[in-house]
Amino acid sequence: MQFKHPEILYALFLLLIPIIVHLFQLRKFQKVAFTNVAFLKEATQQTRKNKQLKKWLLLLTRLLLLAALVLAFAQPFIAKTNSFKAEKETVIYIDNSFSMQAKGPKGELFKRAIQDLITNIPEDENISIFTNNTSYKNTTIKAIKNDLLQLNYSANPTNLNAILLKGKSNFSNKKNTLKNFLMISDFQKSNLNLEAENDTLTQLHLVKLEPVNSNNIAIDSAYISKTTANIIELKVLLKNSGISVENLPISLFNGDKLIAKTSVSINKEAETTFSLPANQIINGKIEIDDSNLDFDNTLFFNINNTKKINVLTINGATDSFLKRIFTKDEFNYSSTPENQLNYNSITEQNLIVLNELNSIPVSLTTTLKQFTNQGGALIVIPSTNTNIDAYNPFLNAFQFNFSNFITSEKRITTINYGHPLFNNGVFEKQVNNFQYPKVNTFYKIASAGIAPVLQFEDKSLFLGQRQNTFVFASAFNSKNSNFKNSPLIVPTLYNIAKQSFKIPKLYYQIGTENTIDVDTKLQQDEVLTLVNKDINIIPKQQYFNNKVVVTTNEKPEISGIYSINRKTETIDHLSFNYNRIESDLVYSNLPTLKHINYSNSINSIFDTIKSNTNVNALWKWFIIFALVLLLIEMLILKYFK
Repeated sequence: MQFKHPEILYALFLLLIPIIVHLFQLRKFQKVAFTNVAFLKEATQQTRKNKQLKKWLLLLTRLLLLAALVLAFAQPFIAKTNSFKAEKETVIYIDNSFSMQAKGPKGELFKRAIQDLITNIPEDENISIFTNNTSYKNTTIKAIKNDLLQLNYSANPTNLNAILLKGKSNFSNKKNTLKNFLMISDFQKSNLNLEAENDTLTQLHLVKLEPVNSNNIAIDSAYISKTTANIIELKVLLKNSGISVENLPISLFNGDKLIAKTSVSINKEAETTFSLPANQIINGKIEIDDSNLDFDNTLFFNINNTKKINVLTINGATDSFLKRIFTKDEFNYSSTPENQLNYNSITEQNLIVLNELNSIPVSLTTTLKQFTNQGGALIVIPSTNTNIDAYNPFLNAFQFNFSNFITSEKRITTINYGHPLFNNGVFEKQVNNFQYPKVNTFYKIASAGIAPVLQFEDKSLFLGQRQNTFVFASAFNSKNSNFKNSPLIVPTLYNIAKQSFKIPKLYYQIGTENTIDVDTKLQQDEVLTLVNKDINIIPKQQYFNNKVVVTTNEKPEISGIYSINRKTETIDHLSFNYNRIESDLVYSNLPTLKHINYSNSINSIFDTIKSNTNVNALWKWFIIFALVLLLIEMLILKYFK
């Protein structure tokens, strides 16, 4: 038993006063009985004994009553643990990802969680609360109540292990403080790695909120499956995480105008195709009617006027194979012999190919270096009719180097499938048994700091990349190599060209880094903006001679179609959509570990926290005990004879 005001216990010394008075009463003179009252002596002695007993009982009762009152004012209590003595810190994470839009028994999971927190947390208690995109540190629920009620959903779900680390970092470094960390989420398909520490002053509480049903249909993706001179076929993929639907309507809009409508039956997955007119700008929106989650019922996309990529080949050998790769429908292809090169045309290009030049003059080296610094891409195919000394002064400017020339046959056996040229669906799977192309002679490329794209069987480089410069180790002519006849040549050169100018995609995903090349020229101090109704964003951008490279990441935050504006002029349109990872309403089973409290209710988890720190107050019992003693005293005075 412990006391809230132990200093009051000093009042117990006052109990000595009635004891002293009782034990040291002044003695009276002894009386001597006369003979005529002697017969009463025996009765008188018996009465005095009863009277003395009554006095002792009254003394004991009054002492106990006074002691009970003193103890009551000292406020005794019994605590379950010693945690009530510690300073308390509370950190709360509320998941506001899109899956928390799902309906629970009392409404949307996230909105209901906010209401429960406001109800359970004392207004003046110091707390820290954070979501996936908002943070409030060392504040009170009273101060942030309105802000919490206005919180909205975040397009970027945060890894729960990162949330766990962030939550712990919000605690102070004070020792002997009681730390409560609440994680409130639906724990959707999470890989939460909980390592609970054996610390009685740190408690992790997991509140798993579950919807009343897990049915949801989402527009997963869309892509152009076929293009002809007159028609573009747009394929739409849908996914379902609930019960089958026989007739799901799908609408296609161009701006606000409905241009097509169809319906599908869907079990787990379904797809449908829309035919769109070619050579027409479409600011598209695909829409379905599903009442479970709102964010994945709409998909925005754009079909803009396609810019052709400018490719220039400077030839020292035939370029017929390049003409077959860089076709007129996607590229503005031009070629010239080295001695007829117009240097002024270089700045207008996106990709330049040096095709087996025997020598590279210093003037061309300087011009190409400036070209690559301005964002242009360069491919170097060396000649076999030259020596290392003719190439290395040029290559050194791009941080490449030929160490020696080797005249032995080598096979090209290794594809770097993780390289950006090949990781975008070029290969459905890794192939290890294709017919390897070979070379008869090649240059040994010093590989320090060079990213391998294609390699020989001994892991030396056949194609290496540094920044936007690509260097081959061998000539392509038929006497030296059969690489021109290999299936590798088309995706390799085609993708280098496509990456030299990043034409806007059908749509982009919010929350990932997106790089878009805009075909425009800016004056000094001009910037491009992304505009959607009242939203006006200045994205990160870098200006080059013939393009502006725009990079988006966390912004925009709201899905939709954005125009790329230069002042009041609209240059192009871009579509941004939310990540669909939250659409599949599948939830994890939380592991059961010691020192962690689990619940599916915020109210019950707060009851647990309160019960862990509550004390059993005993002062009321001592007041009752004092009243009982007072009653006993009255009964003794009235009835004890």
